[in-house]
Amino acid sequence: MTKEQLIPVLEFCTSHEIEFSFINSLHEFGLIEIITVQQTAFLNSEELPKLEQILLFNKELEINLEGVEVIIRLLERVHQVQQEINTLKNRLGIYENL
Repeated sequence: MTKEQLIPVLEFCTSHEIEFSFINSLHEFGLIEIITVQQTAFLNSEELPKLEQILLFNKELEINLEGVEVIIRLLERVHQVQQEINTLKNRLGIYENL
């Protein structure tokens, strides 16, 4: 992982007007990963879409962290099932073309 992929948590919090404790809570719930380098907390840039989605659920829709956790886990599971379905369709397509 390169430094370009890391975003300081405090910078993210400032730009989104949220408390560091909120990000820390998300980390404790296992929803995001915080990377610590020389006593500075960072976020991986790949997690930004998920983090922005979490902020939308929490701020705009006023869903508490427990609810957000359930929603994120369900969305991850749906994505996983969709990938499995695509894999199975591809396998089935091979046999249909025989």
